[in-house]
Amino acid sequence: MFSREEAKKLRQEFWTTFGKEYPHKWMLYNTGIKEIQLKFTFERKYAQVSLDIIEEDELIRAYYFEKLESLKSILETDYHLSEIIFDKGYELSEGKIVSRIYVHLDKVSIYNKKDWPRVKEFLYQKMLLLEDFFSDFSDYIKN
Repeated sequence: MFSREEAKKLRQEFWTTFGKEYPHKWMLYNTGIKEIQLKFTFERKYAQVSLDIIEEDELIRAYYFEKLESLKSILETDYHLSEIIFDKGYELSEGKIVSRIYVHLDKVSIYNKKDWPRVKEFLYQKMLLLEDFFSDFSDYIKN
């Protein structure tokens, strides 16, 4: 087990090396739709690349979720994300509910450096695909 400081240092090291090995200006919070964010997640047991609908109003969140759900087959086939998961009520670690569309990599840990190369490649490749999809369909999603 790591101390809090050691764990923080490892997380910082991972994200710093990821940025250096895979330089790219990620869209993330700059989607042009304030209710939608793209996110990287790498924790103790898994890694994820996700599109989060963060709006607290359930009706607005459902509106965006249904629009994205209508594009599911395109996302799976044209963007090669056949493993994409749609979760209308995803609970974040702090207890907040969002709608999340994501790809997931199990049995990896940010605290195990042996997992890092595989996770970095996963995060990079999947986020590129998710960003391309979002860029291509953002006008449809907005309106």
